[in-house]
Amino acid sequence: MSDNKTNNSRRDFLLKSVTLIPAAVIGGSSVGALTAPAPAVAADDAPKNHDYQPTFFTPEEWAFINAAVARLIPADDRGPGALEAGVPEFIDRQMNTPYATGSIWYMQGPFNPDVPKEMGYQLPLVPKQIYNLGIAEADAYSKKQHGKVFAELTDAQKDALLQDMEAGKAAFEQLPSKLFFSYLLQNTREGFFSDPIHGGNKDMVGWKLINFPGARADFMDWVERGERYPFPPVSIRGERG
Repeated sequence: MSDNKTNNSRRDFLLKSVTLIPAAVIGGSSVGALTAPAPAVAADDAPKNHDYQPTFFTPEEWAFINAAVARLIPADDRGPGALEAGVPEFIDRQMNTPYATGSIWYMQGPFNPDVPKEMGYQLPLVPKQIYNLGIAEADAYSKKQHGKVFAELTDAQKDALLQDMEAGKAAFEQLPSKLFFSYLLQNTREGFFSDPIHGGNKDMVGWKLINFPGARADFMDWVERGERYPFPPVSIRGERG
């Protein structure tokens, strides 16, 4: 999946699926009123993620996270990808919140993973455990398939392994590979489109891609105009993109 056609289709899928992300994560307003995507931001101009040091992930886990998000939302001619947008930092910081420890979840048994998904989450694992176990399982699966951990694979091999996880074909022992992939993909989307205060969406590259106004006090007068919103996005801190 490394050619431009595949990258473009993946980016188009990302834009269509942004409506699945809670508006509160993006910036507090409805994403249904968005207009056409903004002009591409050159990937070379995007801020880099080299200075951030993870506080939750080990070096091996950090290598996996960086490699995986770079394939889920790759940089292309339309703009920076998840890596350039700081998504790994976003995910690492989320692992030190009540969300990651399941503090805001109902986590009493019984747990029955075989019931229909409409019954809700049915495992005793909280997000931080899902990441710890999932990354270890993904690297173990990668070694069985290719003799290397995920971060050392070629782009094509990484994409194939991610596809196996998404389809539930990757044989994980401690949790379903499909479950781990779903958390990884959802958190990658959230990090790409969240307010920069949370660590991702560096320089508001995600908002620029979809022409989202950000945390502006009011932009409703533009919703019904059928025109492209002409002003740059604004973060919670008041930074302008």
